[in-house]
Amino acid sequence: MVYHLNIRQHIEERETFLSPFAVKSSQSRGRLRPEEPSPVRTDFQRDRDRIIHCKSFRRLKHKTQVFIAPPGDHYVTRLTHTLEVSQIARTIARALNLNEDLTEAISLGHDLGHTPFGHIGESVLNELFPGGFHHNEQSLRVVDLLEKDGRGLNLTWEVRDGILNHSKTNITVLYGKDWGKSNTFEGEVCKIADLIAYVNHDIGDAIRAGMITENDLPEIVSEVLGRSHSGRINTLVCDIIEHSWGVSGAGRGEPVIGMSAQVLKAAGILRDFLFEKVYNLASSGEQPESARHIIRFLYEYFTAHEDKLPPENRSYPGTAERRAVDYIAGMTDQYAQMIAEELKYIP
Repeated sequence: MVYHLNIRQHIEERETFLSPFAVKSSQSRGRLRPEEPSPVRTDFQRDRDRIIHCKSFRRLKHKTQVFIAPPGDHYVTRLTHTLEVSQIARTIARALNLNEDLTEAISLGHDLGHTPFGHIGESVLNELFPGGFHHNEQSLRVVDLLEKDGRGLNLTWEVRDGILNHSKTNITVLYGKDWGKSNTFEGEVCKIADLIAYVNHDIGDAIRAGMITENDLPEIVSEVLGRSHSGRINTLVCDIIEHSWGVSGAGRGEPVIGMSAQVLKAAGILRDFLFEKVYNLASSGEQPESARHIIRFLYEYFTAHEDKLPPENRSYPGTAERRAVDYIAGMTDQYAQMIAEELKYIP
């Protein structure tokens, strides 16, 4: 069917009014495989929609963020985290006159490669797999290859770059040499929105779990960032908008997406507090240790019995270890536990 629409062209024309540092969809570096353009959506809008409709995105609702099998319905999952990152990133991108569609696509796809059991699963696979394992690299592999039975989603270069470079090489480092850098400002916005989302929703989860109280937060954090969930997010978002180039005109020299010195210091103190009082404790105990054993068991089993992998996984390129990692990383928490039990896993 031939469509006689030019909606996409109108959207692309409106993008000419974006910041000179924004990526215009009509100027994308393109896809791995060329495609005919859509009559109604820009390339970045199509990428966003492909991510939302893919199976890996749906599975995020049953993947751990911090707490494994929490006893309640209000704990953050990898899916709700992703949606919060998207909302925060879009707010910042809109205020800085960046490409909101590109920002949203990167945000929605940034954690597609996360393992079951959160960073516990990631650390175990990183120890076991000879090539090492990092969820940002796996997220790119998901959209390039694993989705759609080996065809991938065929996303644009800019979205793929943002997905690959959203993650810090050292999670305990806030900025500095290990912060890394995306090749678009939209990707940088996603990275900083990721930080804003998890340091705030993890406070709520930790309070819900009885690990801390609101009064336990360092006083400088409360004074600078605020004394409520919404207050802290508002402070961080507004500070980034004001401190970054664009709206405030504060940027001089090389453009940057960042925070003021005072807010950056408070955010760093908050992250250090969460590692000491929440993350390190949440990764110890009976449930996290059981999760580690399950991931190890599955890895050892499927590398030794590649014929037991699903047919689509056996067809992917790479070693037996690579194919086992692809299968395990795609599992939800419940599915990993179920498969381990079916294979006669003994704790």
